[in-house]
Parts: sequence; C-alpha cells; structure tokens
Amino acid sequence: MSGSAALGKLPEWDLSDLYPAMESPALASDLDAMADAAAAFKARYAGAVASLDGVALGAAVAEFERITETLGRIMSFAHLTYASDMSDGRIGQFFQTMQERENAISAELLFFGLELNRVEDADLEQKLAAPELARYRPWLRDQRVFRPYQLSDELEQALHEKRITGRAAWTRLFDETMAGLRFDVDGRKLTAEETLHLLASTDGGKRKAAAAALARTFQDNIRLFALITNTLAKDGEIEGRWREYPAPDTARHLSNQVEAEVVDALRDAVRAAYPRLSHRYYKLKAGWMGVERLDYWDRNAPLPEDDDRIIPWTEARDVVLDAYGRFSTDLAAIGRRFFDNAWIDAPARPGKAPGAFAHPTVPSAHPYLLLNYQGKTRDVMTLAHELGHGVHQVLAGEQGALMAETPLTLAETASVFGEQLTFRALLDAESDPGRRKIMLAAKVEDMINTVVRQIAFYEFERRLHAERRGGELTAERIGEIWLAVQGESLGPAIRLTPDYASYWCYIPHFVHSPFYVYAYAFGDCLVNSLYAVYQNAEQGFQGKYLDMLRAGGTLRHRELLAPFGLDAGDPGFWRRGLGVIERFIDELEAL
Repeated sequence: MSGSAALGKLPEWDLSDLYPAMESPALASDLDAMADAAAAFKARYAGAVASLDGVALGAAVAEFERITETLGRIMSFAHLTYASDMSDGRIGQFFQTMQERENAISAELLFFGLELNRVEDADLEQKLAAPELARYRPWLRDQRVFRPYQLSDELEQALHEKRITGRAAWTRLFDETMAGLRFDVDGRKLTAEETLHLLASTDGGKRKAAAAALARTFQDNIRLFALITNTLAKDGEIEGRWREYPAPDTARHLSNQVEAEVVDALRDAVRAAYPRLSHRYYKLKAGWMGVERLDYWDRNAPLPEDDDRIIPWTEARDVVLDAYGRFSTDLAAIGRRFFDNAWIDAPARPGKAPGAFAHPTVPSAHPYLLLNYQGKTRDVMTLAHELGHGVHQVLAGEQGALMAETPLTLAETASVFGEQLTFRALLDAESDPGRRKIMLAAKVEDMINTVVRQIAFYEFERRLHAERRGGELTAERIGEIWLAVQGESLGPAIRLTPDYASYWCYIPHFVHSPFYVYAYAFGDCLVNSLYAVYQNAEQGFQGKYLDMLRAGGTLRHRELLAPFGLDAGDPGFWRRGLGVIERFIDELEAL
C-alpha cells in the first residue's frame, strides 16, 4: 500500500498469482515446456488438420487452448510488470525477451489456424457434430471471419515473426518515450499523467500552465511521434493491401465482430449530433465560467461552484461497491474480490503506464486493474469503469482461454454500465440543486469525452490513414488534421490555439490499437439504451445482464442484445442512446 494523507493508502498489485518474479524458475520452466509442447503439436498436426474427424479435431483445439493459456499467463505477467515501470531498463529488457520467446513459440502454432480456415464449410459442419469440437464453434466462427483475407503460409509466417521487430517495436518506443517525458509546470518536473491531471484543477492558472507544458514538451518530441505514426500507418497500409482489405479499419471491424455499416451508422449519428451535444454544452459551460469562449485547457475545468474535494480511496471503493450492490449483490461480490486481494495498482508514480486499464490475464488466474488514482470525481468514475471490465472478465472466464475475450465493442458494455450505476446512485442521493448541477455537468462531460471525442478520434484516424496512402505526412500536417477534426467536434465555444496542434501525439490507442476508439462510443450508446430497459424492466433484468457478461466472446452483438429487445443494426438505436446525453443537457439548462 502507498498513498498520501488525503488519498489514504492506495493498493498496489501483487503479480505473484501469475509468477513470483521475472527470474522465477516456474516462468522459465513454463517457457521451455510450451516450446516443447508447440513443437510436438506441430509435428502431430501440421498438414493433417483437414483429415481429422470431429473428435480428433476437438482434442487438437483443446490442446491448442492449453498452450495458448500458458503463453497468455506468461505474457500477462510480462505486460503487467512492464506497465508497472516502463522506465526501468531491466524490466524493458525482460518484456522484450518475453515477447520474442512467445513470438517464436506461437509461430510454431500458426499453421493450425491457417489449416482450419482451409477446411470447407460443409466438411467443418460435419466435424462439428462431435461434442468435443462443437464446444469451440464460436471460436471457429471468429477464426474464419478472416478467411477471405488469408495469405500463403509463408507470408503469414513472415508477418508473424517480423511483427516483433515491426509494430511491437514501434509501440514499445512510443510507450517508453511517453513514460520518460517530464513536463515543467511552475518549476516542477511532472509526468504526463500528473500534468494532464492539472487540466481538471480548480485553479485556472494551473490549467493554463499545464497546457503550455504539455504543448511545449510534445512539440519538442513531435518529429519522433510523427515518425512512429507514419511508420505504423504505412505498415498497416502494406499489410492491408496484401490482404486486400477494402478499408484501413476493416481488420478492426472483423476483430470486433461488427459490421462496417453498423459502425458507419454510429459515426454518422454522433457527428450529426455534435451541435446538439458538445457544441451546445460547451456554450452553456462558457456562460457558467463567465466567458464567451473556453480555452481548450478549460474544457474539463470544474465549475466555479465545485469544491473539487479530494475523495479518499476507501470512500471511492465504498461508493462504487455500494452502487454495484444496489443493482446486483452477485456483481458487487465479484467486484469486492479486487479490493480484498491485491488485484489493483492505484498510485500514480514515475515510469508507470498512464491512464487506466483492466487486464484479463487468463481464466486460470484473474484480472488486474491499473489506475492512476488522484482523488477526483473522474477518478472514482474510472474506478467504476475498470471494475466493470474486471467483473466482466471474471464472468467471461468461464468460457475458457479461446472464447473468454469479448470484442472491443461489447467489452465496453460492463465498464460503462458500472459507471452509469455509480453515477445514478450518487445523483439519486443528492437533493441539493447546486450539487446536482455539478454532478450532471461532470457526467455530461464524461459522456461527451466517451462518445463525441472518441468518434472525433476515429475520424482523425480515418483521415490520417487515408492521406498517408499518398506519402509521409509532416508533423505539421498531422496537426492540421487534428485541429480540423477537433474543431468540428468541440464547436465554436472552444478556442483551439495553434499549440493544441500537437496534442494528438499522446493518445496511446492510435499506436496500440488503431481504430479502437469507436468502441467507447459504441459501448456508451449501447449502455444508455440498456439502462433505459433496466429502468423499465420487471424482475429478471439482472440475471439476463449477468448471462450476457458470462457469454464472453461466444455471441455477437445482435444475439447478446436480443433478450433486451435491442438491435444495434437499427438506425434509431444510436439516436436513442445519444438522446440520453441530450436530456441530461436539457436538465442542466433547466437548473
């Protein structure tokens, strides 16, 4: 435990449930065992997959799953150790070594998916009559989505093996560079996380100083970030051209198990709603702040009447668990396990990965949460969000290593629902109009950040990748695209000065998971509709909701939402979700 007097003791995770240490004999033994198992698996099945009957193929998939789970445990430990301190050279070396070992072992297994995809549909359907294989039907379905874009075995092998010195290496360069940056704010050298935190300070001078420090340091390093962005965009374009993907974001849609037209409908609905949501809200906020236009560094500023108090960790924990418990005691009981055990790393510290995430690890272990908790209301909502992911991952673990992972679009459901439960519980308990206004404003800002801002990020990526096909983009040109997209989404009540042009460079999703960002908007709008069903539901909603989480990656969005009478393919679905944000703004206007 660590922390300050105001925050109280903050938990730090204990990764020994995965492995005791980087030098652990158990880790070394598992690596060697998996190398042998992968070689034996290849010797047994390579070239023979199509000839296996359903029972034998089911046994092969089960063995593949066992190897995959152990490799997942190794890489989860490596990733979480690295996220704990990206500035430690010894840890960086360990992380790279683990990636290289895992890459070499998984290369031995690559043939299996390629051969499975060459099995004809009718033949595979016959094999699926065997219960041993039928259990893996959802996994096989998801594997075969990429079937039309599969290359020759030699090319697939080359792409797989070179990824460690390609995309993975550029990603590591981004992470370590960002973790190592220090921002001079009034003579204090702060991390990116600490500096970004100041943009929500009650002190306007601190917000302005933090924004200037961010812009200054980003600009000093902008050529490196532009090189990383250009290289990864070109890397994606080359692979996409070889695979004949119809668009740069096709691979993301396929992995998300969502149709391109559904994502287009979401994007179009959100962009059409900009004037009714972000433009309208920021005009209101500018009036509350006593100005005609807000400087960009005041976008997330607390309202003048907000006391901006620090919320201790124990209070944040109790607020979130109580909100979960009001909805479902089963949900809260799973959530409590994260606090009763060392499954959360909460303190902000130099070298630690910025932001927040929930890492599922593997079904035979448990998830871990990374936070940078600094006591703001938004930090409480982030805790509620990541705990939702964690609970979802625990429940989905029942599906096993191959089918527990949920597509990104649906993975955000439980996290955003957890935020909604926490917010509604706090709002329902508040009768003071002034406090309700502060709470509603904070929630609207969070929803705008989740929906409007993420769709703007997605639009930025689409424009950047499209223009990159014509040649490398200068940092200045990337900044121009960024300012244009941000201006469209935020509206005329936000003043975007030229120094904001470099702020694209710190968004990790552009590097780690291209086109990931629309999943946040998908999840928020989906949860808005889902919560409306809950409010009007008879008994039984909680059971159906937990069943949805338990399904993991076995069901697509239409199958998961059908029990609630919802359909993301319906054009009106997104408008209904956006209407929830609009009604919150209506209430703010009335207040």
